[in-house]
Amino acid sequence: MLTIYGVYRSRASRVYWMAEELGLEFRSVPVLQARRLADPLAEDAPLNTRSPEFIAVNPMGQIPSIRDGDLVMHESLAINLYLGRKNGGPLSGQTVEEDGLLTMWTVWAAAEVEPHTVRIVLTYDNGLENSEGGKETIAVACRSLRRPLKVLEGHLAGRPWIVGDRFTVADLNLAEVLRYAQSEEALFQAHPNIKAWIERCQCRPAYKAMQATRGKEPIEV
Repeated sequence: MLTIYGVYRSRASRVYWMAEELGLEFRSVPVLQARRLADPLAEDAPLNTRSPEFIAVNPMGQIPSIRDGDLVMHESLAINLYLGRKNGGPLSGQTVEEDGLLTMWTVWAAAEVEPHTVRIVLTYDNGLENSEGGKETIAVACRSLRRPLKVLEGHLAGRPWIVGDRFTVADLNLAEVLRYAQSEEALFQAHPNIKAWIERCQCRPAYKAMQATRGKEPIEV
C-alpha cells in the first residue's frame, strides 16, 4: 500500500489530492513541520520533520515523502508525476510528447511560480500580512508573478486545461502551486483565464475531499 508522510496543511496536500484523483488506497502518516513546534526534539513531541524516525525516511527533513513498496520518494511534484505514470489513466501522459509537456509544466511551476507564491503564503502563515515588511514581501512576490502569469494566461486562452483536452497532473501540480497566492484576489481578477481554470480544478470531487480532510486538521499544535 502507498504510504504518504506529511500533514494535509503542507505540500503533502497535492499528493493527497493526486491519490484521491487516482482512487488509490493509501496510509497517511502525519508528520508536522518542525517550525510549528517549540521543541521538535522533545521526548513528547509529535512526529515531525526533525524526528529521527522521519529523518530515516527523508534525510532532508522535508514533507511530503512516500513509500510505495520498496520505493521511497521525496519532492511533491515529482511524486505526483510518478504516481500518474505508474497508475496511468487520463491524468498521465498518453504519448511521449504529452509526458514531456507534463514534466515541462511541472518544472515550470516549481521554478517560475512557486518561489513567489510560497513567499505570499508564508507571510500569511506567520501573521505578517498587515505589517509593513509583510506588505512589501507580498507586493514584491506579486510583481515577480506578473511575467509567468501572463504566459499562463495566454496559454489558457481558448483551452480549458494545461495539456491536451483533459485535466492532468500538470493542472493539479500547477493549481496547488498557485493556491498559495489565492489570497491576492487582484492577481486572479487580472487573469480571467487563470481564474476560470483554477476554479475548474478546485471544483473536482477529489480536491474537495482533500480539502475536507485538511479542514479537520488543527491550525495550531
